[in-house]
Amino acid sequence: MTISDILVVAPNFKRRLSGVTSTIIQLVPEQNKRLAVRAFGPGLPAHLPRLRFRDLPKLWRKPSGRPFRIWHARRNVEMLPGILLRDVLHMPLRLVFTSASQRRHTGYTRWLICRMDAVIATSAHTGAYLAVPHTVIHHGIDQTRFRPHPKGTETARQDLGLDPARRTAGCFGRVRHQKGTDLFVDAMIALLPHHPGWQAIVAGRATAEHQGFEADLKRKVASAGLSDRILFVGEHTDIERWYQALDLFVAPQRWEGFGLTPLEAMSAGVPVVAADVGVFAGVVTDGTGAVVTPNDLAALTAAVEAMMENEPQRHLAAEAALRKAMAEFPLAREADEIIAVYDRLWSGGKSSSTTGVRS
Repeated sequence: MTISDILVVAPNFKRRLSGVTSTIIQLVPEQNKRLAVRAFGPGLPAHLPRLRFRDLPKLWRKPSGRPFRIWHARRNVEMLPGILLRDVLHMPLRLVFTSASQRRHTGYTRWLICRMDAVIATSAHTGAYLAVPHTVIHHGIDQTRFRPHPKGTETARQDLGLDPARRTAGCFGRVRHQKGTDLFVDAMIALLPHHPGWQAIVAGRATAEHQGFEADLKRKVASAGLSDRILFVGEHTDIERWYQALDLFVAPQRWEGFGLTPLEAMSAGVPVVAADVGVFAGVVTDGTGAVVTPNDLAALTAAVEAMMENEPQRHLAAEAALRKAMAEFPLAREADEIIAVYDRLWSGGKSSSTTGVRS
């Protein structure tokens, strides 16, 4: 494939693994089934099709069969280079931005967004914070990757070196106060002494500024005598294997823009207890689990215990979670809806996905 064949560039200018990076890693191969997309930037796995830095000047050439390429940014640090490439270097590009933030944007961010050619919001709540026309496209999940273990959770636990006989609750994501990791740990410290058949997993990375927070949690667990049952397993690129080992997923975030982890858990056939942040209240429905008030340890603990104690109900919730994920959140659906936004730009049409947003 030559540069002229590449129609979309998906920049990723953050080295640390994050929800945005995870989205790019999942979406680019799926989009490539329909058109040529290349990721660009550091911190991406080697298997991902990518644009090399030395190929960037070749973007001055128009792509084959299209009047311009799409530069699809997902962060401020990726919008600004796109603006420079399009408006200063006059490359044949149009800029798309996906917003997942559910908070009032700074003046700088609003300035960047107003210079996009199309804007996507990951939920209606996110779209409410945008002052430009936009299209709402919910995230999807790679269900070839996130799926139940074919031999069951006990085998999945055994493969990971966990106690296969113990039911397992998990909390995955960056270890920090905003993610509510301490709420999960406190709930497990309260519950596990009364539920000897259960264990808990915290999976995710504590960045430098949050390592003290993680150390305090580990000390609290050790003081409770539960270091062998509340396990901090770190960050994993094969996180899907850890979802497969779970009987219950807990998403205790105090704040979240969108939040992929409940969707990933549900795609693995795992019921969810989640705080009412991001899109969780719209995802954890139809008998798939429970939603509680954010930052309410008592409510979180009670909802988790109810799931622990009622195994038949938990099994029904697991089945409902998998059905809902398969029906509503396939990655192919997200890829198709994003490509429809690109097609509207290429056709020069005006729609709610915004053309002519720039000022």
